[in-house]
Order: sequence, then C-alpha cells, then structure tokens
Amino acid sequence: MPFPQTLEAKPKIIFFTDFDGTITLKDSNDWMTDNLGFGQEKRRQGNLDTLHDKVTFRESFQDMMDSVKQPFPECIRLLCENIKLDPYFNDFYQWSRQVGVPVIVLSSGMTPIIRGLLVHLIGPEANDIEIVSNEVVDRPPKKKEEEGGWQIQFHDDSGFGHDKSLTIRPYAKHFEAHPDEPKPVMLYAGDGKPNCPGRSLNTGACLVLAVSSQTLPGVSDLSAARETDLLFAKEGYDLVVYCQKQGIPYTTFKDWQSIMATTKAIFEGKTTVKEVAAESAEKAKQGKD
Repeated sequence: MPFPQTLEAKPKIIFFTDFDGTITLKDSNDWMTDNLGFGQEKRRQGNLDTLHDKVTFRESFQDMMDSVKQPFPECIRLLCENIKLDPYFNDFYQWSRQVGVPVIVLSSGMTPIIRGLLVHLIGPEANDIEIVSNEVVDRPPKKKEEEGGWQIQFHDDSGFGHDKSLTIRPYAKHFEAHPDEPKPVMLYAGDGKPNCPGRSLNTGACLVLAVSSQTLPGVSDLSAARETDLLFAKEGYDLVVYCQKQGIPYTTFKDWQSIMATTKAIFEGKTTVKEVAAESAEKAKQGKD
C-alpha cells in the first residue's frame, strides 16, 4: 500500500529495498544489456562516463535500454530464465508477511520486470509487494509487444531517473509533524550500485536502515540512506570504508539470512539499531570488518 495507507496498520518496521543486485543475485538490466543489447564493453564504458561526469546515470541507462530491441514480453521471459533471487530473500519475505512488516521495493529498474520476476520466483503473494520504480511504455508507432517497440519512462526528473528519497521522505515528515505517534523503524536495503558515482554524496535523506552490497553506494540509494539509523554493508566491499569516513552507523551482512537475523532481533526488541551499530564500530576498531 502506498503512503499513507502503509501507516494505518501501525507496523513496527517498514522495509524499503532496492531490487537489482540486492534481492536478485544479478542485475536484470545489466543482463539484458550484455546479452540482448549493445554488450558488456559499451555498458562498462557508460559506467565510466558516468563516473567521470560525462553523462548522468539517467542518460547512460537510457542508452542501455534503447539498445535492447527484443519485444518486451520476450525480455521478461528471458529474464525469468536467467535471473535468480538471493536464496534467503523469500524466507525474509514470508517472515515479513507473518509479522506485518510491509516490504516496499524502490528501484531504478522497471516495474513490470520487477513484478514479473518476483511473481515468477516467489509466487502470486509477491503481488502484495509495493513497487515504486520506472515504467515501460510503447515506442510509437510500435507497441511493446513488437521488436523495438518499448522504451523506459522514468519515475521523475532527477539525474538518475528515480530519486528514492522522494518515496521515503513523506514517512519521515509525517512523524516530524506527529511526534506523539509511535514511529516504526524504517529500513532501506540497497545494493549501492554506483548509479551516479563521483557526484556529491551530501544528498538529503530520510531516516532509514539501509543495506548495500556493491563497492560504492549509488546516489539514488544515498538519497535515501545518507542519514540512516543503520546501514547494512556487504562484507568485503568498500562501502564499509565509506560508512566509516562519513560517520554513518552501519553493520555488515553476508546475505538476506543475516539481514533477517538482525531485523528479527530489532523487531523482537532483543537489540536496537544503536547497539548493532556500536558493535560494528567496535569490530572495525579491532580490524575485524
């Protein structure tokens, strides 16, 4: 359910999450570009051009998707055959349904692909997951079902096509305006892929927990996670260093099994985000991260 309906059930936790590379093991958009579009080499060049501020992520991503000419239903079919979930995400999602924790996908990808993959890999109950992402529209005069007949329609006018903080911010503002209401812990899970690396990281954000799994958090993820309660950073990646330098409370994770363990402990009152972050900070001092 969209804001503010999500708050009507007074959940203890609201779980926002990125999709590609966070819920999935591979990035579906990268897979399409590498296998159906202009290929890995040109995609990587686009990443470098974004890194050096030659183009925005939005422009680079548009070029990637424009290079894929297969009919859109065929793209979804091929993705369903080749993209897999983190092996523990479904366990997390089933637990979240049991305890009333809403899961909201915030993605720089495309809603029909995300919905198609989730339903294919989890089942019809995945239709209950709210998705806020870019859309897919016809490319006139052709239709999506035709070769070269579809194109991405970005969610907003930002340089990365979808500013995820725009979805989370109303929740934070609501509780600022209603301080007497019980506030849920808001978690954000993101792969931290460098959507727009090299740009300013001082973006405004809401209070969230965040999960990230790549070497540098993407700006679209940072716009949601810059002022976090807690950031889950994948073991062995440079995001841990970023968190330490920026003073962002964080903990490390291996997969969704470890994410669920920590989230359940917070949900059940066995620990707090401050205690989790303090433990990780101590480990970092001892050189264990």
